[in-house]
Amino acid sequence: MKKHLFSIIYLTCLFALFGSCKNDDTPDTITELPEEYYTGGKLGTTSVNNISTAFEQPTPAVEDNAEMSLAFQIGESFFEDEFNSNTSGVRRGLGPVYVRSSCITCHPGYGHGKRMERYSANDHGNGYLLVVVDKNTQAYVPELTGMPQTRATAPFLPAIDEKGIRMEWKEYTDEFGNKFPDGETYSLIYPEVTIDPASINTDPKPTNYMVKLEATIGIYGTGLLDAIPDDSIIAEYHRQKALGRTLNDAKYAPANFITENDGTKHPGRYTYGLTRGTLQNGPGANAIWNITNVTRENRRGNYITKAYARAMSKNPDVQASLKKDETTIYNELLATDLEPEMPTEDYVNFMIWHRGLAVPAARNLDDKEVQHGKNIFYSIGCTSCHKPSWTTGPDNYTGDTLVVNKLPRYPYQKIWPYSDLLQHRLEMVNNIRTGWCRTTPLWGRGLSQLCTGASDHLHDMRARNYTEAIMWHGGDAKHPREKFRNLSKEDRDALVKFLESI
Repeated sequence: MKKHLFSIIYLTCLFALFGSCKNDDTPDTITELPEEYYTGGKLGTTSVNNISTAFEQPTPAVEDNAEMSLAFQIGESFFEDEFNSNTSGVRRGLGPVYVRSSCITCHPGYGHGKRMERYSANDHGNGYLLVVVDKNTQAYVPELTGMPQTRATAPFLPAIDEKGIRMEWKEYTDEFGNKFPDGETYSLIYPEVTIDPASINTDPKPTNYMVKLEATIGIYGTGLLDAIPDDSIIAEYHRQKALGRTLNDAKYAPANFITENDGTKHPGRYTYGLTRGTLQNGPGANAIWNITNVTRENRRGNYITKAYARAMSKNPDVQASLKKDETTIYNELLATDLEPEMPTEDYVNFMIWHRGLAVPAARNLDDKEVQHGKNIFYSIGCTSCHKPSWTTGPDNYTGDTLVVNKLPRYPYQKIWPYSDLLQHRLEMVNNIRTGWCRTTPLWGRGLSQLCTGASDHLHDMRARNYTEAIMWHGGDAKHPREKFRNLSKEDRDALVKFLESI
């Protein structure tokens, strides 16, 4: 267990890494830091923000509860350790096909996935998910799952054989010739991915498809985003619409809200595509099942398609190995009443860990250059999408009955994710699927190099630093980008230093 959160609501001058503090004449006076240091609020911020495990810490809400703290440690093991294809024992049930055998492979240091030069599920830090879509409609092809599997347990074959995946990074020259007005240059690259049809093991195989990449998001602080009221997100959408900004309106039509396990509906707030409305029915809760294909009480079927089941059930080698006929294999692969492989207690511990991850406190905000960079960030319009702060609500979740009243809560906290949680146009070469992308929270990203070994940005990690990320921005963000481009180098560097501090 990594240590070391402040469990009181104030930080003392002992934490000199936050900047200087002042005491009055009373020796034991505790001085509260400015609210922006508490990126996750008083209940969700860790003071551990200068070591490689900064993204891995529990929140004070977890650490102050001995029973929950133990559950957090147990749940953490299901993120870090590999699942296996055993039929009994701990972390059993991997397969028949899977995306990864462990969560941490995709989330190195609990952060975002790294930019990779090849696609291999076993490469640590490869958080890439293949996005295989119809060229005309941008809809996911029905023959493959939304997150296609490239690994399998014997005797099955992967839905896509990795040997047929080709990833190439290409140079891009923008309308400015990759040069600032003061002469400083920058480089832009983007990925192109192809899949050999012969490497796809489905019946039928997809046709007229194209391939894109999406990298995994950082998972620290996702429980705090979960505590933001739905009404606040909807109000932010309407506020921006009134200002004439271009948003994905379809996501905010009530009929298109995400249906929760209890039948209630919520606006999307997670994933680039805003496909998940709550954390309890969201990225981690979903991924612990569909990334590994490990069943549990409320996920008792395999994450596969009928086209894959058809191909495997017809495969002579699979039939011979299992000693079963085509119909039996097909029905078993698509069964929805399989034995749960992950005990409910383990799943609950996993979700306590997931919702209990803290956000590292901000750093160096009293530094003059950082303050200057903050003023520029605000003044040139970056906060029109990267909304600095939100206030959580009562945080009374009533959805998934497996975890109700068992998870850490963060009521009425002012948090600083620097994201409006809405979808905007990116307008980049080889764009994200549909062209709409949720604004990525910026909190903690300045620690990515320390915690994950990489500091890549954007949905496919094409940007290798903040400058490249900014210069890739399009849509409504073109105006702040143009203002950034015309800053002096000193001002550009100050803005980047501010981003590295939050």
